[in-house]
Formats: sequence, structure tokens, C-alpha cells
Amino acid sequence: MTGSTPAPFTADDYRARMERAARTAAEAGLAGLLVAPGPDMVWLTGYAPTAITERLTLLVLAPGRAPVLVVPTLEAPDAAKAPGAPALNLRDWTDGKDPYAATAALLDSTGRFGVSDNAWAMHLLGLQRTLPGTTYAALTDALPMLRAVKDAAELELMAAAGAAADATFEEIRKVPFGGRKESEVGADLADLLLGFGHSQVDFTIVASGPNGADPHHEVGERVIERGDMVVLDFGGLKDGYGSDTSRTVHVGEPTDEERRVHDLVRAAQEAGFRAVRPGVACQEVDRAARAVIADAGYGEYFIHRTGHGIGVTTHEPPYMIEGEQQPLVPGMCFSVEPGVYLPGRFGVRIEDIVTVTEDGGRRLNNTDRELVVVD
Repeated sequence: MTGSTPAPFTADDYRARMERAARTAAEAGLAGLLVAPGPDMVWLTGYAPTAITERLTLLVLAPGRAPVLVVPTLEAPDAAKAPGAPALNLRDWTDGKDPYAATAALLDSTGRFGVSDNAWAMHLLGLQRTLPGTTYAALTDALPMLRAVKDAAELELMAAAGAAADATFEEIRKVPFGGRKESEVGADLADLLLGFGHSQVDFTIVASGPNGADPHHEVGERVIERGDMVVLDFGGLKDGYGSDTSRTVHVGEPTDEERRVHDLVRAAQEAGFRAVRPGVACQEVDRAARAVIADAGYGEYFIHRTGHGIGVTTHEPPYMIEGEQQPLVPGMCFSVEPGVYLPGRFGVRIEDIVTVTEDGGRRLNNTDRELVVVD
């Protein structure tokens, strides 16, 4: 059920990413980038330490210099096996030595550096003590689009993750809902995602009846009843890239109002998708979807942004939200997921991952957006 294994990224792929990151940092006026273990390091080097501890591990990227990965000596053998290791230099440090002094030798003592968001405060403060003339900016602020534009190989992986999520929905709609707990359906979703090739399940929202009015309800012990709307929102990582899709189903026949609200959200989702094309500001996607819901009198019940970027993490820049003027660029991937949430009653959300093409957008989720009736 898992499908074929994609070709792995090569050292040349990682070299190109690190060179592009260093060049982009220089264009942003930064002296370099400091990347801690986490999604940025995996994307740039393919290296993910088996355990993230208090010992400093840091990738140093600076324009015109070879990339350097500072690692504890006991972890250097594993780092040397990373697929991107041939494209960088390893500098190890032993317990009892000062890792910040070892790192400081690689840095401009008065430079401003971009730092990955998940860097530990103790490490950043250690560098500041060693090099008091340096300053730092979070990568989300300094280089928010660093990973946003996917290349052809990445888009294939994103499409495969979307297809696996679609296959999961096609199967989950066949299982019994009525009389079962949300947590039981959530467990089914997780099993299906793993069965269709995901290595990691990040969330399985099953929000039934009044719980559907809480966008981040996830799962609970409520027993799903006949007559319930049920919001399903699920995703995770497959071959290192994210999936995220939402569909709303109904247990038994819906009322006219429930159909009307679902049709409204479906129209809003379509409007958001239709707004996607190169050069359009991210906020225009939000505006297009939100206008449909507001014009129908439900604007106050659409209580979150229309979308978020996705890639090696399931939430990352860019964001489809009012005020975000970042232009859309071919290769960007993000969700389009408007919703209506009626407190104490029910909610509806419909979500697809969309990628920007040369002349518009392409959905990476293609299951039925009509209101699906389940048992």
C-alpha cells in the first residue's frame, strides 16, 4: 500500500541548497546563517541527529565560505554519513572544550546572523557571550521564504504525500462513524496514513457535532451520533514532505442548513484556489475565500487564516492571511482551507494543498469536495 520509494536527494542537491541559502542571506544583509538541528538542517544537509541534547550542533553558512557543521566528537561519525556531508566540512569538539569558541572562529565578530527558529536559547546566549558584537534574527523573520519554493523533485514528493492523504480519506469514508468515539476514528486515520506510506502522523482532527466549531479540537472521547457533522483534518510526513487535508462528512442525511453552510465553504475554497497565480500577494487568497463567506453573512464565523505553507514541516511560511504581501512564486506549496464554525452547533472546513504553477495553481488533494454522507 506504500508505493515506490523515491530517489534520495544527493550531495549535489544539498550543496545547491546551502549555496542558495548563503547567497540569499547575503542579499538580505546577513553575515551568514546558523542552523540548529531541526527541519532547516535536514533540508540543507540531510542530517538529523538521533538525539538533540545540550551539546552544540550547528551548521554555519556564510557567503564565499565552505559550509561547516560543528558537531560533538561523539556524533561526528553519524554526521559524516549524512547525504549532504560531502558538500560541507565537519568541525568536531570534545567534551570539556568550549564549543562556542570553536564556532566563534567561523563567524564575523560584528556580523548579524540569521538563526533557525528552533535553536536553543542556551546556545545562542553562549555565542553572544563569546562574540558580544554579533546580533541575530530568527529565520522566520529574516528569510521567511528560504524553503518556500520547491524544486521539481520536491514537488513530486509533495504530490505523493497529497495522494497518500487522499487515499486515506477514500478509505476512512467507508468506516462506521455513528456510535464510535472520535478517538477511534482518529486512530483509524493514523493507521491509514501510515499504511499509505507516511513515516510520521502529525495530527488527526476528528471534530463531531458541536466539537466541529473548534478548529483545533483534534480528537476526544465524544461518541459520534447520527445527525453529526464531522470535520476531518489530518496529515503528517511522507518521505520527508508534508500532507494536510480537511474534509467534512455527515453521519446520515444532513439538514438543508448544513448543506447550505457546506456549499458555502466549498464555494469559498474554490474562490481561494482560483485566486492562486504567480505575482499575486498571499493576502489575496485569503481575501478571495473570506469574501464569499462574509457576503453570505457568516464572516464572523471564519476565525482563522485561509492557509499556511507546507514542505518539510506541515506549517511554515508563507501564510495566506490579510497583511501578507509576499507575492506567490511558482513552486510554493500551501493550504487553502476556509471554514465556518457555529459555536455549540457544528463546523465545516475544506482544505487542499495547492502549488503555484507558471499560470495559476494546481491542487495536490483531489478527493470529493461535496458533502460526503457516512454511516
